[in-house]
Amino acid sequence: MQNDNSLIRDLKAKDERALSLLYDKYSGAIYSVILKMIRDEGKAQNLLQDTFMTVWEKAERYDETKGRFYTWVYRIAKNKTLNVLRKTDVLIQTDDFSVHTNKEDAISIEPEYLELNGAVTTLDAHHKEAIELVYFKGLTHKEAHQQMDVPLGTFKSYIRQALKQLRETYAKSLSLILLILNAL
Repeated sequence: MQNDNSLIRDLKAKDERALSLLYDKYSGAIYSVILKMIRDEGKAQNLLQDTFMTVWEKAERYDETKGRFYTWVYRIAKNKTLNVLRKTDVLIQTDDFSVHTNKEDAISIEPEYLELNGAVTTLDAHHKEAIELVYFKGLTHKEAHQQMDVPLGTFKSYIRQALKQLRETYAKSLSLILLILNAL
């Protein structure tokens, strides 16, 4: 397989084969980043395609002296994803307002998710915000600590403390459920 430098040079010359090889090499990692942030497979696939279309269209703007190719693609993907998350104006109705005849059909949320979500709501406000920024909005620790306006070390301790509380809360709930199930 060719090294990245020659592929990037070919990509800048609008070689479709180079784009295909770079896509094969980087799409899995980029897709997982997008999916982690957006939590919707359909939107993540569209964003991945948009990301690589931008890579194709703006390949000449990539400067290897400023960073690795992966980092450049990652930033494009992250910015596109954040733009989609920020966009609030819905132009087409996508909500399903149909009436469910079976109550079980209407509820499709996993009980584990509800339990974990309940555990997150029990956290202190600063712990909850730290967890939401990193694990639900996809920010790095550096970006999140800046948004919360606290030192990086303090922010990391918020994450550690919150995860410890979540483990304890979730473990207690899980052991209580297991105890009840064994009693039945």
